[in-house]
Amino acid sequence: MTLVTRFAPSPTGYLHRGHAYSALTAFETARQAGERFILRIEDIDATRCRPEYDAGLLEDLAWLGLRWKAPVRRQSEHLADYEAAIGALRERGLVYRCFKTRKEIDIGRAPHEPALAYVGAPLGAGEEAERLARGEPFAWRLSLAAAREALGGFEALTFVEEGGDGSSPRTVQALPETAGDIVLARKDVGVAYHLAVVHDDALQGVTHVIRGEDLFEATHIQRLLQALLGLPTPTYRHHGLLTGPDGKRYAKRDKAQTLRELRASGVTAQDLRAELGFS
Repeated sequence: MTLVTRFAPSPTGYLHRGHAYSALTAFETARQAGERFILRIEDIDATRCRPEYDAGLLEDLAWLGLRWKAPVRRQSEHLADYEAAIGALRERGLVYRCFKTRKEIDIGRAPHEPALAYVGAPLGAGEEAERLARGEPFAWRLSLAAAREALGGFEALTFVEEGGDGSSPRTVQALPETAGDIVLARKDVGVAYHLAVVHDDALQGVTHVIRGEDLFEATHIQRLLQALLGLPTPTYRHHGLLTGPDGKRYAKRDKAQTLRELRASGVTAQDLRAELGFS
């Protein structure tokens, strides 16, 4: 079987060490096997993605020594593909319009508590028609109840996790209930992350998804979407996250030192690769 890995950043900021580690892990896994590495730009959030970040990440990854085939798939250029996937789910009664705002869903939740795994239900035809006529915004949500009925339960949903710590592969039972009725699309964002990523991984023939352990929980709902859309399930490897001297993981929101800043300070690609454990 051909091994295909990918790195799929969002151009919402410049790349930092954590991105470099994840990209190099995916790239070197493919290179050492003599197989294929794909770069994909996940730029569906038009409010946060910027052209300068897109150009910057291409420059940073090339500086690190990564190579990929052109053209690079940019999700913003393929919204019709995702709309078609949502349409297929809609025809089967697997999604519904949700008019609730985040604020309405979070009523009664303390600020420090994690977000609720929302589970709702379609409105009656009359009320839905009235709200649509008033132009009220809505999101398309995946119905766990309808998905469970369509699949005859979730017990058969599993995925293989290789483990980023070098442990032996293990079969994991997917638990999509932990995510609730996830949003698949909103008016301002034509598609949400979960649907776009499973669609593109299948389209591009990705066999091994290598990413940070902070995305492990996302695999549960993505496995469900793969089953509903008839898509193959890759092998997963969720590696540990890099942390800085303060013990906090590198993150854009914390203004982690960027690769651009490292380059400007005189750090070479060879220096950074060695620091991250790559020759």
